[in-house]
Amino acid sequence: MRYAYFLALSLLLSSCAAFQNTPKAPPAPTSQAQEISRDQSNGLPKIGNISVNVRGSPDDAEREIAAQANRAGATYYQIVMLSETVMPGLWYSTAILYGASTATGTQK
Repeated sequence: MRYAYFLALSLLLSSCAAFQNTPKAPPAPTSQAQEISRDQSNGLPKIGNISVNVRGSPDDAEREIAAQANRAGATYYQIVMLSETVMPGLWYSTAILYGASTATGTQK
């Protein structure tokens, strides 16, 4: 019994490390908005949120997010949620839009 308690406690504590992210630098800005991970969004100015409803596949929803991010003038975007709705083949996705880092002096 005691062994099971310590095993469960050690597994629980070691799993906490999976939720800690080390900040990483985003890729260099380009003429097109780029998808970034949560680790890469540290220090970037948030410029808005977008959402899409797309009939097709998850890839279609991701492409529409990228297109909207470009139209909005974002440098980066992070897809927060991508899910099929109750209707088969209809996908819903949301993303956060970011500008360029203010550290480089090129904020959009």
